[in-house]
Amino acid sequence: MYIKKFAPAAMTALLLGSVVVPVASANEPTTETEVPQIQIDPVHIFHDTHGTVEKIHAGEKITYYTVKDGEQTNVLEITNDTLVFDNTGKKVKLKEGDKVVAYTFANKPQKYIYPPQFNPDVVIVESEQVGFVEVDYFFEDLTNTYNMLKLNIGEETILLNAKGEKVASKDLAEKHLIVFYTASTKSIPAQTTPSKVIVLDDTDESTAKSVEVDIDAIIASDFYEVAGVKMVPLRPIAEKLGYKVEAVGKKVILTKDDVSYTMTHDEKIFHYNKASHALQVAPTLRDAKTYIPVEWISDYLK
Repeated sequence: MYIKKFAPAAMTALLLGSVVVPVASANEPTTETEVPQIQIDPVHIFHDTHGTVEKIHAGEKITYYTVKDGEQTNVLEITNDTLVFDNTGKKVKLKEGDKVVAYTFANKPQKYIYPPQFNPDVVIVESEQVGFVEVDYFFEDLTNTYNMLKLNIGEETILLNAKGEKVASKDLAEKHLIVFYTASTKSIPAQTTPSKVIVLDDTDESTAKSVEVDIDAIIASDFYEVAGVKMVPLRPIAEKLGYKVEAVGKKVILTKDDVSYTMTHDEKIFHYNKASHALQVAPTLRDAKTYIPVEWISDYLK
């Protein structure tokens, strides 16, 4: 397949590469800095960021929240689609002074910048009310990755997907979940009847599968090789994945939400937002189409 899949059940190892993206934190100058690679434990499905919200900077589509935890500073990119709840499962809006834990899928492309910047999938705000939260992958028997918590779904448990639509208990198995609960047993694993469970995984699997099939068909029918590297047409694949593609002279610009890529025909350097990276083989104009290494599609256009 053209896209690398993350398989929680198989516990495949993850390695986040090095990327530099100069996006300013809240009211602070950006320092474009290369930092060491971060190794993530194979069973760490999510990267979690703790701290207190100290600054807020609203952009056009993204609001940047500067979060401090002791000497550590991080920046959270929050959009209208970001799930933000308090520890009881109530939807809330982030504000200065909030103590938060932000969860970001560990297999997301990492933006490396100082201070570190994350685009979290879930943000949990601490409240004065009693409530516990587990954000993790749950297996078929509804135990999580460390076998530390097992879910017993009750009649009163609210079950929703990320869009707020109702789902059934059968839809929870082998999924990434947000689990809200107030008490658990002292057994191993601890057992709980949660008050609310939210399924994070994409609910429109048929659409995603259809897009994947279409892209595989494009690659199979239109490619050539250069020095053992398979070159595939950029525009039809990028547009299938929701990117806007513009050609300006020898440059090709791809944009989607807050992400942009710029590449130039016959040059191995491309730009991810404003950071420069190298390609194995330079993009080539052939039959009025731009061709790009297929590995670049897998690595970047996710």
